[in-house]
Amino acid sequence: MTEKTADQGRKARLSPRAMVLAAGCLVLAGAVGRWAGRDGGLLWAARLLDHPLLFDLLVLGLLAAALMVGVRNLVVRVLTGVALGLALLASFPFVLFGAFGAASEASDTAAPGRDDRSLVVEEGADMIDPLWWVYVDEGRGLWKQRWKVGHFNGDVAENVLVEAVWDGPDRIRLVTGDDREVHVVELDRETGRPLRTVTRG
Repeated sequence: MTEKTADQGRKARLSPRAMVLAAGCLVLAGAVGRWAGRDGGLLWAARLLDHPLLFDLLVLGLLAAALMVGVRNLVVRVLTGVALGLALLASFPFVLFGAFGAASEASDTAAPGRDDRSLVVEEGADMIDPLWWVYVDEGRGLWKQRWKVGHFNGDVAENVLVEAVWDGPDRIRLVTGDDREVHVVELDRETGRPLRTVTRG
């Protein structure tokens, strides 16, 4: 391959059209991620693609780069660079909050007598308040779905999640607060979908 051909290949990869196309693909991937991140959505797709802030910043960066490469006017290039810089600066607190407030998996327990259904508890924080999310994962592999069972904000003692356990293959028992209030959530036997959700705080 000659130097001229290699140079043409690099220009083709860095063309504004290619950048806009890449941005369009990211928008599509982000939409799939949002769809998968809904209640009962596909878990693997949500983990991979449901990151709106990241995808928004990547799309913004690609579109700004396409404008800066495609337009020869220096004023347009400078204004585009300044706008991109301001957008990145404005997004920094959200990125920081997302990094420190990210949930981590605290437990993953299979349902009694079933290996295709599990009770998952995730822990996180909202500044100083502890948070808990409770889910049921239903299915196996690429088709595993995640259903929301409950969300608990430990801003006051009575909302603290004390225990989340199976009370049978289609039943979950949640215990909250110092007074150990019990919340029972029944699941659909076929789909694993909770018949109700519990929110405290």
